[in-house]
Amino acid sequence: MRNIKALLIDLSGTLHVGSEPIKGAVAAIQKLRQAKVPFRFCSNTSKESSAALIHRLNNAGFEVHPEELFTSLGAMKKLLHERGVQRPYLLLSPSAEEDFADFAENSGSNEGREEKGYDAVVIGLAPTKFSYEHLNEAFRILSNTTSGSKPIPLLATHRARYVRSPSGQLSLGPGPFVSALETGVGNGLRGESVGKPDRAFFEVCLKDLGVSLDGFGRSQLKIEDVAIVGDDVEADLAGGAIELGLRRIPVKTGKYRDGDERKMEIPPDAVFESIGDLVDILLSENLQE
Repeated sequence: MRNIKALLIDLSGTLHVGSEPIKGAVAAIQKLRQAKVPFRFCSNTSKESSAALIHRLNNAGFEVHPEELFTSLGAMKKLLHERGVQRPYLLLSPSAEEDFADFAENSGSNEGREEKGYDAVVIGLAPTKFSYEHLNEAFRILSNTTSGSKPIPLLATHRARYVRSPSGQLSLGPGPFVSALETGVGNGLRGESVGKPDRAFFEVCLKDLGVSLDGFGRSQLKIEDVAIVGDDVEADLAGGAIELGLRRIPVKTGKYRDGDERKMEIPPDAVFESIGDLVDILLSENLQE
């Protein structure tokens, strides 16, 4: 735990489950602020808009500022603009669609598809959209590639296989539905995800913290000074987190299941019962330095 100077913190399952904060999590964020330890919230939450998420977290007792929050929805919107996508078919919840207001006229309505034509399929955690009707429409759009035309991309906010519901039970995440579309369409279709643990997602968060990614900047923060904290060893702590050399710390809350850390190809730097325990140890060690 020594030499950790900044944190990237997962939200769902690490700080809260549903609208309920995890024991000690609210105090942990307050302690980090008081100790002036820099951090950013990094979330794959794609079931609600960023504004709705911030409102819910603040109501739960957390102090969350918009500039501190990085979500897979924000990363997706940025990607759509960068690639010039104009008419995405959105398999998103009504709340999440609020973040895509500039694509509103094509936000999932099936009317006029043949006339306008969709140029991407976007999928997040959208339980009401995971019906045969909507998934079949996405399948038809992805399959409707004429000879010589550019393939229509399948873009996912993330590929988590499951999430922890407010009731405490595990529920399917968007990952299995992405896989179903890949299998159904065939032809080598591979969905592209933009959230954790994608390297580019972490790089955006690190740059905002002031970390020099090439090692030549004047920043006092280096990549090895930053730890990613989460309850999902696959979606939070694998992929880009390993590639970049982030310190990786799973917590035994949320969707964590006994022995998850032993399933990791590269062992984590530490394991804690909760974010509260982690912060207490981190701050006590920093005081001793």
